[in-house]
Amino acid sequence: MIAGRSVAVVVPAYDEEALVGTTLAGIPASVDRIIVVDDASRDATAERALATGDSRVEVVTHERNRGVGAAIVTGYEQARAERIDVAVVMAADNQMDPEELEAIAGPVARGEVDYAKANRLVSGRAWELIPHNRYIGNAILSLLTKIASGYWHVADSQAGYTAISLDLLDRLDLERVYTRYGFPNDLLVHLNIENARVRDVPSRPIYGIGERSGIKLHSVVPRISWLLVKGFCWRMREKYVIRDFHPLVFFYVFGFLMTLAGLALGILETVLRIAGHGITAATIVLVALLLVSGSQFTLFAMWFDMETNKDLR
Repeated sequence: MIAGRSVAVVVPAYDEEALVGTTLAGIPASVDRIIVVDDASRDATAERALATGDSRVEVVTHERNRGVGAAIVTGYEQARAERIDVAVVMAADNQMDPEELEAIAGPVARGEVDYAKANRLVSGRAWELIPHNRYIGNAILSLLTKIASGYWHVADSQAGYTAISLDLLDRLDLERVYTRYGFPNDLLVHLNIENARVRDVPSRPIYGIGERSGIKLHSVVPRISWLLVKGFCWRMREKYVIRDFHPLVFFYVFGFLMTLAGLALGILETVLRIAGHGITAATIVLVALLLVSGSQFTLFAMWFDMETNKDLR
């Protein structure tokens, strides 16, 4: 237990027979339950997990591979069914330092926040320790996730080392959360709609210990970016139109439409100019007005969103 609250660790695992045993062995004694979710592994992941001999370990097996998000949801549902106060997620590849578990789960156990997550980007050596292509991809997705989720103070959106309260699990509709690599991004959107308090906890990046990554940034980044666009629109509708009302929705709409119109007209006029046609001063002023006004509307919308969510820390 931590701060008098029961704690479960959810370990999503897929083909992790080499490292799952080491991961489980490092989980501290303060953890009450360990739920390993074997996402239809093709190797001996489940057997290696049970071979630890730890009485806290339970293995739940998916009949087919459903994705890391689905494995986490299965673990969450198990922890919720057992009425565990805090559910922590740790990957099975030993990339998450078990010594940091109490720092991540503690704020949730003490009731300070509803959800806590690791942030590896605040480390002064993050650029050195994290593969550069993954660092850049993470930074891009973190920025997009800030806009989509409304958690402007949260970074390292791809960090999977997290802790969530039982109360928040009871409020969430887990069946609606995206179940693949975009799970942590989409979950933040859902958390914001529930006005959940979220905190980043500094974490040490761990790489080069034999882990294998199946993430291909050239396909993952565009897919998650599109997921975030849809999540942003859904959040605007749910939080600022249906559940409550805020004029920032109009600012975002006007900002988007005016910027799009300005870009389209600017490109059209540029093509016409290259083709030898003349451009009037009024047209140039109109393009500039659309782009400036669109930018201002968008920036004001972001500012309103920041102010609305500033207490969710």
